[in-house]
Amino acid sequence: MTKTINVSRIPRDTGPAGWNKILTPARHYPQLKEDIRAEWVVVGGGFAGIAAARRLSQLTGDDRIVLLEANRLAEGPAGRNSGFMIDLPHELNSETYAGAAEADLQQIRLNRTAIDFARQMAEEFAMPQRVFDPCGKVTGAASAKGEQHIDSYVNHLSSLGEQYRLLTATEMKDRTGIDYYRKGLFTPGAVMIQPAAYIRMAAEGISDRVSIYEQSPVMSMELGDEHVLTTPGARVRARNVILAVNGHIQSFGFFPRQLLHVFTYASMTRALSPAEVTRLGGQPDWGVLPADPMGTTVRRVSDLMGSGDRVTVRNRFTLNQSMEISDRHIKDVARAHDRSFATRFPMLAGVPMEHRWGGRLCLSWNSVPAFGELEERVFSAACQNGLGTVKGTLSGMMAAELAVRRQSPLLEEFVSCDAPRRLPPEPFLSVGANMTMRWKEWLAGIEL
Repeated sequence: MTKTINVSRIPRDTGPAGWNKILTPARHYPQLKEDIRAEWVVVGGGFAGIAAARRLSQLTGDDRIVLLEANRLAEGPAGRNSGFMIDLPHELNSETYAGAAEADLQQIRLNRTAIDFARQMAEEFAMPQRVFDPCGKVTGAASAKGEQHIDSYVNHLSSLGEQYRLLTATEMKDRTGIDYYRKGLFTPGAVMIQPAAYIRMAAEGISDRVSIYEQSPVMSMELGDEHVLTTPGARVRARNVILAVNGHIQSFGFFPRQLLHVFTYASMTRALSPAEVTRLGGQPDWGVLPADPMGTTVRRVSDLMGSGDRVTVRNRFTLNQSMEISDRHIKDVARAHDRSFATRFPMLAGVPMEHRWGGRLCLSWNSVPAFGELEERVFSAACQNGLGTVKGTLSGMMAAELAVRRQSPLLEEFVSCDAPRRLPPEPFLSVGANMTMRWKEWLAGIEL
């Protein structure tokens, strides 16, 4: 007996994927235009989809693996990510990113496994350091309240037995070139990536074993002994399906009223002139996460593929359960971005923003993934809870291992979490969540 799933919507992203826009043109993969058969189909070409396809290629011998991307690779959320692969607790719903000690220790183990998996790809596929840089993570405090957040987090790291180093205001200026930060916290285990370049190079690396199709959104699935996935151009018949679509798992009818769809926003400058680079000073490549989770993330990157030296600021969050935003949303946050940039970089007064965009996050109320076998031989690797680089990679890896019925202590640990909790009804959910985020942003003060 078959079951038909009609996909309710396909991904739509507003504004350019800035990290992809500044690179040289990407390789084009074909659109699916003729019916094919495969043993495995991965839906989604972000961090989870790339990891799932990569892991399947390691576990399944000569089985045919197909990856379907609805748009172009690195144009969706993966190319809009801030590019931090963080090994330590990074709970966005927390005041200081920390959670319960036992859960955090488990998450650290899982995150580091994902980072090691990504590192192996980076090494095998010869990614340069500016694409995959194991430089650690810096958190910056611009206020007394931010310093208190750092001190609290340091106490938590000490209780977990984790390494860290506190940075003085002078050390922060030497790193960044700016006087904004009063204190910093360095932890060594994180990686900074150029997210679009990473996705593009990883896809190129796996393409000898994985058939990749772009601009091929799944419109429907007919489930049976052999699943049939229909795209606008053709169909794929496959025994096994991994849905690595993050929040769009709901577009396939799964996890109704269990997932939060949050957008965050970023602005990126035009390429800086040599004189502006000199005025800025500091190191050529760095990133600073805010001590307050609602604050501003800042990255400076040096030239890669002719992109030039640039600065990116990211802040503001909105809950949009439609999974879409308009140009108006981006325009509304532009002033906040410009203020955040101007207060941090007075020496760059007059430097305009060239690219502005919004990016989708998917969270659950209880901060757990939407993971598992949803129908026979249909697996979910979704809901990354705001850390798509690492948790997406981990979820894709684990979905592949679950799908091939591979038993491992790591998989048992990953699947031991609860299901996403049911959400409050609308309009209370959206009104309450957006009011709470505005309030938290106001409390963040100059950390924003």
